[in-house]
Formats: sequence, C-alpha cells, structure tokens
Amino acid sequence: MMQPEAYTLMAETEGQHWWFRGRRAIVDATIRQLALPQHARILELGCGTGGNLAMLSHYGEVTAIEMDETARNLAQAKAGPGCRILAGALPDQLPLTNEVFDLICLFDVLEHVNEDFASLQAIEKFLAPGGALVLTVPAYEKLWSAHDVMLHHRRRYEKADLQRKLQNTGLVISKLSFANMFLFPVALAARLADQLLRRTSPTGDKIPPLWLNETMARIFASERHLLRIMNLPFGLSLLAVVRKPGIA
Repeated sequence: MMQPEAYTLMAETEGQHWWFRGRRAIVDATIRQLALPQHARILELGCGTGGNLAMLSHYGEVTAIEMDETARNLAQAKAGPGCRILAGALPDQLPLTNEVFDLICLFDVLEHVNEDFASLQAIEKFLAPGGALVLTVPAYEKLWSAHDVMLHHRRRYEKADLQRKLQNTGLVISKLSFANMFLFPVALAARLADQLLRRTSPTGDKIPPLWLNETMARIFASERHLLRIMNLPFGLSLLAVVRKPGIA
C-alpha cells in the first residue's frame, strides 16, 4: 500500500505532470467516442486522489471508489457536487448494491490488485447492458523496474494476456491498443537505466522543467487523434474498451 506522503505528492502533481495530462486527454477522447446516454451513470474504481473526477463529471453522475483514506480525502476536495466517493476495494469489497453503470473506469489500477481476473469478473456484474469498461494498464513484463516497485505494481501486462482475461469475462473487446508510443523510446531508455544501475528510486517521477513537461504532455496527448482511427503497435501502456453485450 502506498504511503500517505505518496498520495499527497500525487495530488500535487497529477494536474500538471505530462503523464497524467496525456493519459487524461486520451481517455477523455476515448470516452467521448462511446456515445454515452445523457446523465450517464459512471463509476471510477481506484480513483486515487481524484485527478479524473472533473473530466468524468462532464459525462454524467460519478461514483468513485478508493481504498485509501488519505487518497479519498484528497479526492473529495476535487469532487464536484453530487460525486460520491466511497471506501472499497476490488474484487469483493465494493459498497454497491443492485447498482449498474453505463461506464466503468479503471485507470492504471488493475496492476495493483492481487486477483485481477476476479476483479474483472466483479466489474462485469456492475456494467449495465451495453455499458462500457475503459481501462489502462502498464505494458510489457520485461519493462519491470524501480518505477513499478515504487508504485506497488503486482505486474505489467502483455497484450495477449490482457486480451485473454477480458474475453474470459464474457465482455466484448471493441478496442485494445498500446498507448504512449511516441515517448516509448525515452521511457524505455529510462527504465533500462533503472534496471542496469539497480536504482531504488525511479527516473521520471518528478515534474520535468516547464518547457519539457509541456512538450511531453502535448506529444503524449496527440496520440488521441491516432487512437480514434487505429490501434497503436507498441507503447508503454495498454488501453482497452470493452462492452457488456445487450442493449441499454
């Protein structure tokens, strides 16, 4: 479990850091393509310190679940009116009864959970017919480094493994793509350096100088235009959109 200081740092940086900004732009564009119903019922699992809540609130009524009390308190300060933030955890500690959602979001959360397939099975039960799950996870097992250790990851994902687990839930994959492709060579070099030098603290966890941070944010975010029309062949992350069969 992350220390309270780590959540405080996340709350301070996730609005500015190039990685959070780029991912938020990509998932925002992805959700916009889903044609959600008006006043959609939205659930974010593992909302952390709430960096995505304002964006998600543009699409409907948001419920967020977070296991850490420090993170929940920080998220509550960012939450808009009507946004519920509840204590809970995957796969079997979700405080939801007879509720279903049009959109469930899982942004770099599944890699933290011991029972990832059981968690996907639990999520399927809370999706409304025709509802969508949008998730992101870190890609490539061979890129495991101090970065993953610091963030308390349990695993990184190969595309085929994630595809198999999603399909075995009975959900239908409508998109499964790599992301963070343009900056992949830079990130790869940093991760390999962490591995070779056996660093205990990762490279790149702090906000770079303003000009560099802005440049990297724009480069990462620009992938949303490609992802609208194609799947990317490689990248530091995986992005999936899966649907529950049926008509809402």
